[in-house]
Amino acid sequence: MLKTTLFHGTEKHFFPLLSLLILLLFFLSISSYIHLPYSAFTLSILTDSATEMCTGRYIYVYDLPSKFNSDIIQDCHNLLPWHHMCPSVSNMGLGPHVRGTGSVLTETGWHFTNQWVLDFIFHNRMKQYGCLTSNSSQANAIFVPYYAGLDTGRHLWSQNITERDSLLVELFDLLRSRPEWLAKGGRDHFLLSGRTTWDFRRQGDDGHLWGGKLLTLPEVKNMTVLLIESCPWGNENEFAIPYPTNFHPSTESQVLAWQEKVRSVNRQWLFSFVGAKRPDQVRSIRDQVVDQCLNSTQCNLLDCASPETDCDSPNTTMSLFESSTFCLEPPGDSPTRRSIFDAMLAGCIPVFFNPHSAYTQYRWYLPTNYTEYSVYIPEDDVREGRVRIEEVLSKYNAEQIGEMKDTVIRLIPTLIYKDPSHKIESVRDAFDVAIDGVLERVKSLMGA
Repeated sequence: MLKTTLFHGTEKHFFPLLSLLILLLFFLSISSYIHLPYSAFTLSILTDSATEMCTGRYIYVYDLPSKFNSDIIQDCHNLLPWHHMCPSVSNMGLGPHVRGTGSVLTETGWHFTNQWVLDFIFHNRMKQYGCLTSNSSQANAIFVPYYAGLDTGRHLWSQNITERDSLLVELFDLLRSRPEWLAKGGRDHFLLSGRTTWDFRRQGDDGHLWGGKLLTLPEVKNMTVLLIESCPWGNENEFAIPYPTNFHPSTESQVLAWQEKVRSVNRQWLFSFVGAKRPDQVRSIRDQVVDQCLNSTQCNLLDCASPETDCDSPNTTMSLFESSTFCLEPPGDSPTRRSIFDAMLAGCIPVFFNPHSAYTQYRWYLPTNYTEYSVYIPEDDVREGRVRIEEVLSKYNAEQIGEMKDTVIRLIPTLIYKDPSHKIESVRDAFDVAIDGVLERVKSLMGA
């Protein structure tokens, strides 16, 4: 049962490869009788195998000047004005290793991963992709390794618009001059930003306006853009992919061990919440969620407004999620939050209050029928006091809870990002799902 979890979605590639392997072994066994040169024969078979595996899946990666990516990482001291980001970009973007995991985490695969570093992690995963090509005319898609999220993030609080936009403007001046772009007008191009769509929709050049203007550029409308939160209204070229969690396995056994752990853990709390009130946000339901949790004997609260609480500690947050059946995921600064993926990683059933927190977002990753893995409580019902969260969640019986939890645990491999320094072909992660989605979209745009 566990094996099918990891191979889910790869069956169409597995059986042809198995047949090819059997054929290869057969020919190798007779090669001495028919006097085929062993090394040449083997190379030919393996080359044909690789070609077959990569048909329709080739990706060309621009070799951009370092100022668009690696220089941004070198400028780690300035990535966020209030946070020292240099440790966060260590270990290929995974951050420092978690030591002393105790009983909460498994022994290996855990890091202190910052939620804003996906640009770097994704690029490093791309370097391990098995179907890269140096021939752009052979490529089925073209990746632009510009760290849009990290670049924009370091200038978000600056009122100097020229500084905020300079690298972006320079990038598209470069792309428009390249034959790879001119061939298809950018329709086969894609890029990623490890920030939300709302950080790239600035209208106008007033320095007091929020964000960059990446998503307002006409050229970008032709591209496929991956973000940790997309715009759910009429932006067909934006696709949301998971926030990075703290778990980055380097072996299949690490994934299996973690799934088994969260499947068998004792969950003594009916529901829980990790976060804080938002008294300055009139429309936020965070205050009501916290109050309802405090007034329930079945809710566990990790109040991130308290100076004694370390909400950045994987041990602390995962301990709470692992001990809970349901995890409350109200919107924060935007509808989505990283906590969604931390909770699901712990096998906790997410409770959403806004459809744009997940249902309109992660279309490549989550079941269309949201009742298979989550609970939905309209935020207006909470805001206006028409519903008690505890009462709603108490109505689910053990069988319903078991089915939802099993679905959440089955989804875990595709909601995490593997360690970029290792290759685990048997585990299909969030990066692999994103690549499949991009290739399928480009194929449809090209009319193939």
